[in-house]
Amino acid sequence: MYQLYTIFPSNFKCQIRGHRVSPPQNFTGYESIKQQYSPQIPEYFNFAEDVLDVWAEKEKKGEKGSNPAFWWVNDRKQEVRWSFEELGFHSRRLANVLSGACGLNQQDRVFLVLPRVPEWWLVNVACLRTGTVLLPGTSQMTARDILHRLQTSGARCVITDESLAPLLDAVASQCSSLQHKILVSPTKREGWKNFGDLVSDHECVKTRSDDPMTIFFTSGTTGSPKMTQHSHSSYGIGLTVNGRYWLDLTERDVLWNTSDTGWAKSAWSSVYAPWIQGACVFIHHMPRFDSHTVLETLSSYPISTFCTAPTAYRMLVQEDMSSYNFSNLQHCLCAGEPINPEVMEKWRSATGLDIYEGYGQTETVLIAGTFKGMKIKAGAFGKASPEYDVQVVDEAGNVLPRGVEGNLGIRVKPHKPFSLFTEYTGDPDRTAECYVGDFYLTGDRGVMDEDDYLWFVGRADDVILSAGYRIGPFEVENALIEHQAVAESAVVSSPDPIRGEVVKAFVVLTAEYKSQDQDQLKKELQTYVKRVTAPYKYPRKVEFVEQLPKTVSGKIRRVELRNKEWGRS
Repeated sequence: MYQLYTIFPSNFKCQIRGHRVSPPQNFTGYESIKQQYSPQIPEYFNFAEDVLDVWAEKEKKGEKGSNPAFWWVNDRKQEVRWSFEELGFHSRRLANVLSGACGLNQQDRVFLVLPRVPEWWLVNVACLRTGTVLLPGTSQMTARDILHRLQTSGARCVITDESLAPLLDAVASQCSSLQHKILVSPTKREGWKNFGDLVSDHECVKTRSDDPMTIFFTSGTTGSPKMTQHSHSSYGIGLTVNGRYWLDLTERDVLWNTSDTGWAKSAWSSVYAPWIQGACVFIHHMPRFDSHTVLETLSSYPISTFCTAPTAYRMLVQEDMSSYNFSNLQHCLCAGEPINPEVMEKWRSATGLDIYEGYGQTETVLIAGTFKGMKIKAGAFGKASPEYDVQVVDEAGNVLPRGVEGNLGIRVKPHKPFSLFTEYTGDPDRTAECYVGDFYLTGDRGVMDEDDYLWFVGRADDVILSAGYRIGPFEVENALIEHQAVAESAVVSSPDPIRGEVVKAFVVLTAEYKSQDQDQLKKELQTYVKRVTAPYKYPRKVEFVEQLPKTVSGKIRRVELRNKEWGRS
């Protein structure tokens, strides 16, 4: 399928001293971005044909530099490099399997669960070529998570590896729409087509710009995860604002984004934004995040642009960074949660580089960010993206004065931005709840200052952001209540020096468990939650209480518990 190379990292290391500022490559300043950004949305658009294949043609004509389109390494020093032409070749062969052997039609849904392996990128592009709708998922899902996603989405095809295949087999009989299972593995498995059995070429289908392209499951405070649907243009064209302006990429750049393949940020910065600009997508596949490996990789490869979560930066600055060489690194960014100013300063002291913050969500492209050339205000995530008119509004959708806290909203009237998600598929009520007056509400609270900088205050909907993972309290409470020791529970965020915040569960025990050893019971509940839902959702903190604070109508007042955790009055 692909060729493996062995590489030898450089042994040269030095300490970078002094502040380094890279001038913008695609604009002259924030105001110039707003002036030049004017996307055109054609009636038909397909990212594979209209972007990737165009870069492949430029390669053939010698009009593009020598950087690969895709560069993958792992801890065993194996390496995969694909040009845009090779990416096209391999993805077309896989597309033929989807439309040929599997008989999938346009807008049929494909459920993809793979770690950071090259095949994940091929499936992304193959789905674009066939017009099938991609549903990515994290490898940390349990059988229950998988069952819910398959039943809710009606996916006809699933693609995964041998580690998750048994979980798929355990629930497949309950998923009437599932007809095809593709295994990414050198071994065979009964009932599964093997990924390596690829045949012939494929011609890209025509897709309308507003046809559905991908669906991400996103957590909320109530109910099951929502299916957030994006069109071919909303990400395929909309993420130009990320790649050209926030990431400030050119075809000479090598971008390393560390996001999990199950999250929208991976689509943002590991697929669309860099390839729109013809940049190289770099991936280091690690079994788990390891600070030393990350720093060694940044020192050993020509990575010019690095994007990771604030949690990762917090872990990296705890290492001795003085012996690493960061001379290739030019631009550092973060997204997913607010970053601590102290971490930004430590990173700057060690590398000479600032960290540029960005703010967005699965439903959008970049909402706001700090762009090159802008003053960095510690604690603020920057100014509105040129893609959106961002305002702070009240509960009725009225714009609030500067300095007044309110809901962060995106103006959708008289024209809805094309880069906003299409809908929560199959859930018109929850889709409608996002809109108030002339605005789409992000669910976050914030403030805009006199210089148009936006400051994050908190989430309006109680969703917990831990190490970049969105965790809905309802999902964890649902798991806890199934345990016979739990009478009631409430889950909120709790501050953590590494992860920013973690899941904390306040638990009211049933009578027969109140006299048991509480330390042992905490461990038992944590283990139980890990078993019945994705492991990253388990409560790292558990507190047993006699009762939970409630409203007159009996609703749990999570805000009271959260304020207690964060020391707010």
